[in-house]
Amino acid sequence: MPRTDSSAPFQALPALGSDVGRRVGIEIEFMGPSARRTAQALAAGVGGQMVEEDAHAFAVRGSVLGDLAVELDLRYTHPQRHGKTLPVRIGPTAAAGLGWLVSGAVPRELIIPPLPIERLAEVDCILDALRAAGARGRGATLFGSLGLHFNIEAPAADLHRIIAVMVAFGLMESWLRREIADGRRRLERHLPPPYPPAFLHRIAAPDYRPDQSTLIDDYLAANPTRDRGLDLLPLFLSLDAPRVRTKLPYEKIAARPVFHYRLPQAHLGAAGWSIAPDWNRWVGVEKLAADSKRLAAATGAYRTAGSAWPAGIGTLSGTVPPG
Repeated sequence: MPRTDSSAPFQALPALGSDVGRRVGIEIEFMGPSARRTAQALAAGVGGQMVEEDAHAFAVRGSVLGDLAVELDLRYTHPQRHGKTLPVRIGPTAAAGLGWLVSGAVPRELIIPPLPIERLAEVDCILDALRAAGARGRGATLFGSLGLHFNIEAPAADLHRIIAVMVAFGLMESWLRREIADGRRRLERHLPPPYPPAFLHRIAAPDYRPDQSTLIDDYLAANPTRDRGLDLLPLFLSLDAPRVRTKLPYEKIAARPVFHYRLPQAHLGAAGWSIAPDWNRWVGVEKLAADSKRLAAATGAYRTAGSAWPAGIGTLSGTVPPG
């Protein structure tokens, strides 16, 4: 059973240079009510005006958390938005029909705009409105994860920091996967594949200091997919769109200078479920990345022992695995 402590505090991110106000966008996937019904419930529960984009995508503008969006999580049902990256293009009528056909198997997705960290607790309040509308889910369906995704503002101009976060995540990933799946094989098998070991070994090398083009090329060569626990395609697309699109012309990517953390799973069907524990685990990744001595010790032990989370390097917080 996933942790459901809705009273857990939301930990702060380490500052990046002079930045003390980073924000995070959130995506929550669930089963149950249609996008239309969900948008109506959100407008009634948290304010705002519902606006239809297509038969399976709606906005709730002017809510207490800003402009929300809720949609069927299948880009073929939104061709007006994804047409240029669809291998096969269909018209709006066919897209609407496809949506009705697959709505029993494809999740809905609530998209919350970037918020200050101190407002993340308010997201838990939105979960009640979703449940009242009939939203449900326990981490996965028969076909894949029900994702809880965080889009954390990233320092796009700081390659050193980006690499540090990649390495810290790679070292902690096996622990993160165990925590998220909580011993349940059904959930674990639907988690995104981990970074390939050869890629982690490469970026964890002490002499790995690539320029931007080399970093993106190395990432694309090892991870030519958005299906990773820490997906850097949105960030790299914002830095060099032609380079990414040459390799991945049809991948569903939006250019955003963010760390797209998509390993956690949503459990709207669990009473009292909160996004706080998963958020705090991510903060643990960034704290490790920001501590150069501990990160160097961890990568050194990893290269020596081959252990993704080597023993004997201490702890950063209660959310970080013990050494």
